[in-house]
Amino acid sequence: MNDTLIFIYLVFFVMLFASTFAFMWRMISSTLREMDRKPVRSYGEAMRAYKPPAPHPEMEGVRIGDELLVYTPEEDDDEDDDGDIPLYTGENI
Repeated sequence: MNDTLIFIYLVFFVMLFASTFAFMWRMISSTLREMDRKPVRSYGEAMRAYKPPAPHPEMEGVRIGDELLVYTPEEDDDEDDDGDIPLYTGENI
């Protein structure tokens, strides 16, 4: 390898190391900042910011546990000649 490739490799290695350290520092800082906040009194107070979205207009009358779609496959009768392809088993024809 020539000196230029070694220099480029080292530059990218230092950039990766610096960005990893910056990300780690940022995550630790935000975690510690979150721990310093005032504790909540109840679960409802903590979840106040997360209100559920409005239901889809087609789902307004549906309750939890209702069956929405039932699929029952029909029996396949092979008596009709609808163009089935015969199975080749590998024997000579």
